[in-house]
Amino acid sequence: MAGLLDKRFHRCFGCGPGHLAGLHVRSFKTPEGVASPIIIPRQYDGPPGAAHGGIVAAYLDEVLAATVLRTTTWIGVTGELTVRYVKPVPTDTPIIGRGSLAADHGRYVDVEGRLEELSTGGVLATARARFFPVAP
Repeated sequence: MAGLLDKRFHRCFGCGPGHLAGLHVRSFKTPEGVASPIIIPRQYDGPPGAAHGGIVAAYLDEVLAATVLRTTTWIGVTGELTVRYVKPVPTDTPIIGRGSLAADHGRYVDVEGRLEELSTGGVLATARARFFPVAP
């Protein structure tokens, strides 16, 4: 299945290695859900030195989508996404995205996640989302 996913999402804006302007998010399974090492390029600045809010939401959406895949084994699409911006998210600085399954309702799941400063673990932004399965 991993090979099929690699081909299916090769040009995905969030995770695809074949998308030239994409985010290229990689997510790794953890006991809690997923962890994603992230460095947001300066080209996505909003205010000086901080990422644009829409890009922050896109990174969180991708971390949460990976959480769905890694915790349920099915591919989901975002039905709802709520983001809370806690502090400016720095660009060109190592951060980590974390996601976990909040509730499995059978027909859909709720997931939650956050972006943290790698050096301190301080929370930069949080998100909660509802994902619905995609037919294979």
